[in-house]
Formats: sequence, structure tokens, C-alpha cells
Amino acid sequence: MFAVRSDVDRNLSICGSYRRAMNTSWNLESPVRRLGGQVVGPGRPVYVTAEIGINHNGELANALKLMDHAVDAGCDAVKFQKRTPEVCTPRDQWANERDTPWGRMTYIDYRHRVEFGHDEYAAIDAHARSRGIAWFASPWDVESVDFLEQFDVPAHKVASASLTDDELLRKLRSTGRTVVLSTGMSTMRQIRHAVEVLGSDNILLCHATSTYPAQAGELNLRMIHTLQAEFPNVPIGYSGHETGLQTTVAAAALGAVFVERHVTLDRSMWGSDQAASIEPQGLHRLVRDIRVVSEALGDGVKKVYDGERAAMKKLRRVGGVVEAEQNLVAVS
Repeated sequence: MFAVRSDVDRNLSICGSYRRAMNTSWNLESPVRRLGGQVVGPGRPVYVTAEIGINHNGELANALKLMDHAVDAGCDAVKFQKRTPEVCTPRDQWANERDTPWGRMTYIDYRHRVEFGHDEYAAIDAHARSRGIAWFASPWDVESVDFLEQFDVPAHKVASASLTDDELLRKLRSTGRTVVLSTGMSTMRQIRHAVEVLGSDNILLCHATSTYPAQAGELNLRMIHTLQAEFPNVPIGYSGHETGLQTTVAAAALGAVFVERHVTLDRSMWGSDQAASIEPQGLHRLVRDIRVVSEALGDGVKKVYDGERAAMKKLRRVGGVVEAEQNLVAVS
């Protein structure tokens, strides 16, 4: 004779098998990456990066203020951009003149004016350590990778504009550091090629739309799910260039494990990225809301919470198998 198993036993067995399957598949289907002392990936807190870029306008004091605002808002990291002006500026644009806050100057002189050197980055590194926040940068050329390698940065970032630069990608891969790759202004074929060049073992992809600022109709946040399906062994994040905060919070709700937004002291400041940036008070709200959404997402496993038990006792007329099951689990 076979023993007849009760519905409670059967459900407990099914739940146990499901939990074991979830635990087994989690490592396979939920890739993680290490950024310094933090692990980033599904089921982990969203890694929020304040993109300072060149919004400091070449002033170290502005950079340090923005770093302080990022710390106060609860960001995990700040990010800069590093270029070798003679490499990254097309030769035929060097002599072009433009009006700047520092007077009329050639474009190559302007690129040098807003570029930080070793002394400034040493000060940034020291300030980051004193405030307990990570920093890294987007190198736009091979020489800039070597420059950044002087510092113990947790990662390197590939700007969307550099996604097709195989030489740069190979150089970044050779550092052994985690590489965060933005995918704006790119086709899926180009993204696949970049992933092949970088290797998928130590990268994190960010969906992005490279319009400054980007309109809501161009954000296409469902690309987060497309990238998750296309690259199941790679964590997927979001680099936003829109105005407002709600769409970036929505990206976190859709599963982005890494979120980046440009920040500025004042959106009316001079500079090409200022209008697509958020000010300190907006950064505070953004991080707060992302943290709430991240916590609210949970683990996707249905359970009866302790906080529901009083309502269950008061409102449920028939206890049913769930109540009996929960009671057995509680005493086991």
C-alpha cells in the first residue's frame, strides 16, 4: 500500500522543491559583477552612479562639491570622463573657435581647459576615500586607460560613443577590471560585436539613448528586458539622459541593476551635458525612490508575511491549506 500524502505534505514538498530549484538556478540565471567592495546584480541593491562627467567645467572645487552631494544622496559611486584631447578631438576641429566662460578659444584649448590631470584625479581619489564613495571614469582612448590604471578604480566605463572602438575595448579587457558598457547610438549587431571583443565574463551592459536630453518616447525602457534575454549571463543596467526622475525609477523597477544619471550643481551652467543632468535635490529624490523600489521588488516567491497574519485571522473565514502550511513551516 502506498501512503496517502495530505495536501499539506504535498504542498510543502512542492514548495521545498521550488525553493531548491530557485536556489540552484539563481547562480546560473542571475549573474553578478563586483564593483570594488560591492556585488552588483539581480537580487542585490541597485548600484547608483552619479555621472559628473565634465559638468565640473574644469574646476576641481565643482567636482568635489558634486561628490559630496552624491555621498549625501546615498549614491554608490561617482563617474568622470577622461580624454587625451589630441587623440579624441578630430584634427580638423582643433582650430575651430568657440565662446566659452573663459573667453573665446580654440576647440583644442577648450578640451584641455575642462580636462583634469594627475593632480586633480589624485585629489578626487583622496576625497572619495575620505567620504567613503567609489569613483571611476569613462576613458575615451587607450592612453586614458593607462592614466586611470594609476588608481584603484572599481571599474572602467565605455561611453556609448566608444562602443565601436575595438582597440579601446581590447585595452579595457586587458586590465581585468569590470567594464560597464553603455549601448546608446548602437545596433544590436554592434552590441553583440562589442560584447564579443570585451568578453562576457566581466562586463555589465547599460541600456541608453544618446540624446541630450532624451525624450520619453525615445527611452524604450523595454530594451532592458531585450538585453536581459539576449545576454542572460550579463547584468543589465541603465544610463539615462532624460529630464525628470520617474523614467529612471521605472528602469530600476524593470530590473536595471545599475543606474547612472548625469548630475550638475545647476542645470543653467554652461556645458553640453548640463541640460540632461539632475541637480542635487533631484539626485536625493532619485536615490530615495530607487531604494524603495528595489526593496519593494522582493524575491518573487509568494509567501504570507508576518504582518498579514492579523488580517488573515480577522478577515479569512476559512483557513485553508495556506494557513496550515504556514503554521507547519513556522514550527519546523
